[in-house]
Amino acid sequence: MQPLGWGAPLQWLALGWQDLKAHPAIGLFYGLAFWGMALVLGLVFANKPEYTMSIASGCLLVGPFLAMGLYEVSRRREAGEAPSFASSLTCWRSHIRSMGMLVLVLIVLELLWGRASLVVFAVFFNTGMPSTTGVIQAVFNPENIEFVLVYLAVGSVFAALVFSTAVVSIPMILDRDTDAISAAITSIRVVYEHPGVLLFWGALIASLVFLALLPAGAGLVLVGPVLGHATWHAYRASVRWLEEADAATP
Repeated sequence: MQPLGWGAPLQWLALGWQDLKAHPAIGLFYGLAFWGMALVLGLVFANKPEYTMSIASGCLLVGPFLAMGLYEVSRRREAGEAPSFASSLTCWRSHIRSMGMLVLVLIVLELLWGRASLVVFAVFFNTGMPSTTGVIQAVFNPENIEFVLVYLAVGSVFAALVFSTAVVSIPMILDRDTDAISAAITSIRVVYEHPGVLLFWGALIASLVFLALLPAGAGLVLVGPVLGHATWHAYRASVRWLEEADAATP
């Protein structure tokens, strides 16, 4: 585990921006893919809300593979190699077993999160299940303040668990082809060692994604690739392998 300062997340974003500027066409492809996922989720929620969780699970399955392409671009740049669109699309093939296991873990966590949310709705929501047109008004009805507090508390626990499991595990699998369990444990250790810095990083991610979603999600075309590249640099700054440390020692 490497020491991290409070300014590290901002440095990761700056490095991610540099990677995007160096290969904008590749980044644009992945940004459009992220935007497309957001549009599909929005359409499903507006027309068939009962299928939203299923589509979200599908996005959770596809998302890591898309992000892995961005990590590959950053990895190649760091290694002095020339990134290519083809290599970014196929980099996951040699890591499919570990990636599949990690994605399965994330899907299970999301399903548990969804089930917990339904239980919270059933127990604490006092004004009847809201429709898609009036969900904001219903949720923030003063009669439902207890629901809001419990829902946020439960959601925070699951969000922290998912974030801790995934924050550096996928780039680690790409870099070292480690197994999913070792990658997830290392990711949790990174958060445990630097909870304040990683909380700041998570807040930055959430804030940027929220802002990117405001203009019909179009901001994801830019924010998505920057965050993808930045996540690679977060991994590289957080974890130092023994042979790398030995090579850096004079």
